[in-house]
Amino acid sequence: MGLYTTVMEEMTEYTGLSPAAFFTIAALMVVVYKMVCGMFVSPEDFNQPPIVTAGNIRSNLFNSSFSGTNDGNPVQLGDMSEQQLRAYNGSDSNKPILMAIKGQIYDVSSSRMFYGPGGPYGMFAGREASRALALLSFNPQDINGNLEGLDDSELEILQDWEDKFIEKYAKVGQLVPEGTRIEHPESGDKVEESRNPQEKAKAQ
Repeated sequence: MGLYTTVMEEMTEYTGLSPAAFFTIAALMVVVYKMVCGMFVSPEDFNQPPIVTAGNIRSNLFNSSFSGTNDGNPVQLGDMSEQQLRAYNGSDSNKPILMAIKGQIYDVSSSRMFYGPGGPYGMFAGREASRALALLSFNPQDINGNLEGLDDSELEILQDWEDKFIEKYAKVGQLVPEGTRIEHPESGDKVEESRNPQEKAKAQ
């Protein structure tokens, strides 16, 4: 009994909460955690012990965005430049919402509430967002595919993101450098995308 009293007193001293309040908050945290996990983890996986790494702990900050699934039959768009990808940012309701990770393009239309206009991750729509995801950053300057300078833990976070996208969303194409000859499926024509007007002038 003395040990129990001592523990309760220490808990109050370090947390500033009464034992009842402490355990109530802890129970609520567990419930909220399970509710969030349930958005993207199947019930049978709940009973499996989690694999805890520095990467997946930090990436849990963004996990709520994976409530969508890759249902339906997304149109395969093939090769696309970053400039072309920007047209699929959700502003046109007749087009899917696309997003690229490590050069691979995914249809995230099923999570429009997250990636559509006004959504918490809407800034990533129509963009190659690998660097921002690795850094868990919302800085517009980080929304690109440049992986230079990232450390191992940041690359691990990016890999977690890619794995989740592969699981949840359909891959519909891949990014190619500006200036690559791109064949458009609807016409079969090949169009050369120039990097800038100066390059176009040189080609002429």
